[in-house]
Amino acid sequence: MKNFLKALIVVPFAVAIVLFAIANRQIVTVHLDPFETGLLPFETVTLPLFLVLFITGLVGVVAGGVAAWLAQGKHRRAAKQHKREAQSHRAELDRIKAQTQTQPALAPALPPPASI
Repeated sequence: MKNFLKALIVVPFAVAIVLFAIANRQIVTVHLDPFETGLLPFETVTLPLFLVLFITGLVGVVAGGVAAWLAQGKHRRAAKQHKREAQSHRAELDRIKAQTQTQPALAPALPPPASI
C-alpha cells in the first residue's frame, strides 16, 4: 500500500517534469557576471531553459538544507548532552544496584520493650 501511494505521487510529478522539460527546450543565455568585470572565466552560459530552472531549484534545495542543518545545531548539541547525562545516570544506577545487592539486608529496628 505504501509503495502504491508513493507511486501515485511520484509518477505524476515525474511526468510533469518531463513535459515541462520538453516544452521549455529553448536556448537561453545566462549572464553570471552582471557588471561584466571580467573576474569570472565564463561570464555567460548558454543552456536550455529547463536546465537553468532545474539547476536553480537544485541550488535552492541545497541552500535550504544547509540552512536547516545549521539552524538545528543547538538542538543536536543539546541532544548529545542529554545522552551523555542519561548514560552517566544509568551507570550510577547500575553501580548503586550492584552495591545494594552485595550488602546484607539490615534487620528493621524493633521498638524498645514497653515497661509496665
